[in-house]
Amino acid sequence: MAGKFVGAGLISGLIAGIVAFIFARIFIEPQVAKAIDYEEGRSHAEEMLSGEHGHEHEVFTRAVQENIGAGIGTVGFALAMGAFFAVAFTILWAYVGRRYPAADPRWVSAALTVIGFVAVVGVPFFVYPPNPPAVGNDDTIGSRSGSYLTLTLISVAAVILATIAALWLRPRIGGLLGAVTATIGYLVVITISAALLPKFDEIPTPVTNDAGQIIYPGFPGDVIGLFRTYTIANQVILWTVLGVVFALVLGWLSRRSDDRVEVAAESASV
Repeated sequence: MAGKFVGAGLISGLIAGIVAFIFARIFIEPQVAKAIDYEEGRSHAEEMLSGEHGHEHEVFTRAVQENIGAGIGTVGFALAMGAFFAVAFTILWAYVGRRYPAADPRWVSAALTVIGFVAVVGVPFFVYPPNPPAVGNDDTIGSRSGSYLTLTLISVAAVILATIAALWLRPRIGGLLGAVTATIGYLVVITISAALLPKFDEIPTPVTNDAGQIIYPGFPGDVIGLFRTYTIANQVILWTVLGVVFALVLGWLSRRSDDRVEVAAESASV
């Protein structure tokens, strides 16, 4: 059955990735294009101010990046999330299904979708919101990436422990109180981790000359705002589609299993 769950996760991830890419291509890519235009204009202004001229050549054109590159990246990420989701569901259902035979696997899938989104996307996004091109210091790329990955791993580990704690507390203090207690523990861990990790505020300010006159404006706030809004919306869409399709496949697998049981029962009675 675990193999079927993984297959369901991959199918769900593929569909979710395609839908998420279409959304990103329509809404996110225009903001990326504006950010790149700003970066080019700012570079030109800085070159005029310093008298130095640099030439950079793109390895891939923008058309390739925003279509093929973004498409492969989005679908690949969704497939990976689908596989991890299926493995997590298999482990969780092995416990829940054994302890609570009347439980509906689709509700377990829905709960796992919400938990996974919060742990993998929501918390890291809140602490380290993504930035479009031209935002961020090249010298801190390693530090920013490491901090983001560290927080994500801590969030995933903490949510696993919180889930285990909630299931352990359920028969002792009740499901609601157990879930609240586990959630508080998770939030405490995340709050402490976020406070200890470094902060980054690297939005480009206006370019000024020696007289203090602005020769090129700072990065437009509306582009950052829309980019972040569309980015989190894209992740909500990806995880929603992933969870819904996975639940639908679970329902289909359950019906097939019931049909086989009925056929076997009829054959035995003949």
